[in-house]
Amino acid sequence: MTLLRNYKHMNYPVKILTVDNFAEVTYKEKCSVFMGQVYHCETGNEAANILAQIKKKYYDATHHCSAYKLITEKFKYSDDGEPNGTAGIRILNTIEHFDLINVMVVITRYYGGAKLGVGPLGKAYYTSAYNVLDEAIKLEKVLFQKVIIEADFNHISHIHRILSNHNATIENSEYKEKAIFICLIMPSELTKITFELTDISKGKIKIVATDVNYYR
Repeated sequence: MTLLRNYKHMNYPVKILTVDNFAEVTYKEKCSVFMGQVYHCETGNEAANILAQIKKKYYDATHHCSAYKLITEKFKYSDDGEPNGTAGIRILNTIEHFDLINVMVVITRYYGGAKLGVGPLGKAYYTSAYNVLDEAIKLEKVLFQKVIIEADFNHISHIHRILSNHNATIENSEYKEKAIFICLIMPSELTKITFELTDISKGKIKIVATDVNYYR
């Protein structure tokens, strides 16, 4: 699994559902073409860059309506000139319908000459966003906490065994006077691992839980 951006807060969900990069689906309604695109996105700046690239690529389109939702609980949506409430919020509604996080959806519309009306227009944007999100590959990401373990060399085999038993991973290691391991551990397993390592070493293994967390 892919290591995602680190977060220095502890009030995030244990698991999130996101999308695996990019997907695109085209939807037509009364001669208008709605091109739905979905992206994995982790920051507001990243979302702004994605939107800028789409506007540059499809410069001749009538509208580029969008919405995104991030793990930081930040969200944003835009009607981009469409009647208020017909586009951006409907796109955000579909992201929430699929319960997705760190996702951006952009619907590029080429106007076909026939007005849809407020109700049908909102439905068209919702349907376009729904279709592309339904098509996208979903990935479940699990929260891991960065933990530093320092131990004498005679405890290395115990550390490897206990970490493996609890689905924890060693991201980096250093061997000097003692062995130092940089580990990723699920918060739900940290207390168990700490107890087992402390017990087997009679308190000689040093365990430091940092405030850095990752979704992977």
